Amino acid sequence: MSDEFDPTSKNFPPAPPTEGLTYSTYLKLDELLALQKPVSSPEVHDEFLFILIHQVYELWFRQLLHELDAARAAFDDDRVLVGHKIFRRIVAIQKVLIEQIKVLETMTPEDFNHFREVLNPASGFQSAQFRELEALYGLKDERFLKLHRKNPEIHKRLKARMDGRSVYDAFVGLLQRQGFDVPDGAPAPESEGSGRLVQALKKIYQEPDSHYALYLMCEYLIESDELFQLWRFAHVKMVERTIGARMGTGGSPGAKYLKTTLSRSFFPELWEVRTHLGTGAW
Repeated sequence: MSDEFDPTSKNFPPAPPTEGLTYSTYLKLDELLALQKPVSSPEVHDEFLFILIHQVYELWFRQLLHELDAARAAFDDDRVLVGHKIFRRIVAIQKVLIEQIKVLETMTPEDFNHFREVLNPASGFQSAQFRELEALYGLKDERFLKLHRKNPEIHKRLKARMDGRSVYDAFVGLLQRQGFDVPDGAPAPESEGSGRLVQALKKIYQEPDSHYALYLMCEYLIESDELFQLWRFAHVKMVERTIGARMGTGGSPGAKYLKTTLSRSFFPELWEVRTHLGTGAW
């Protein structure tokens, strides 16, 4: 057997110094691992999992916001290949988000009911970072601002996202600078600008060799949009599997509301253009 991991071997990594940066201090593990604090009394076993999974979601949301900000900047600088790299990571993260739901689904309805009441009035409906994500993609609904009016810092941050330019705005601006007849930013649905954008996308798809970097970028964008919709669907089924048609905690409408979000898309023209491709029936 190799002595690579033998503590008695001279090849084994030395002990960390008594002072200076270590794995634990760099990652602030003491603080991180102290954040899972169930509030049920006596403590219910599955509440720990429920807290941890949602904390992990918020960490991934933070990373997605970091990546989307970088993608927007890349589009503004006409760096399409950098956009490819960023969205490759975004898509990989989104697949992890979907898989995490399977872990949460190991919690049965009875497991959840043992601590559900202690969650009130908290609700995932109140996740500010999730609303930031929607806004940064281009789906903005200022009604969610009122959920955070008692927290000025979060309210200000979310309002800035609602007022700011989206990734879709930046991508459409990139197309304009590449010579396509499109609006300055993401157009209003079913507007004249939307029609122009569909025609530009049609040209990219019908002439991929001439616009290959943009063609691949379009495919990354629609894959990300699709994965977000798949995550919404998996979330709905998880909620139905756990609480059925009951109201969510904090008075949220639960699965009934979540179902109304399933048809939302961030890049509607990228979906519409597929209807206009090709010349014959399947």
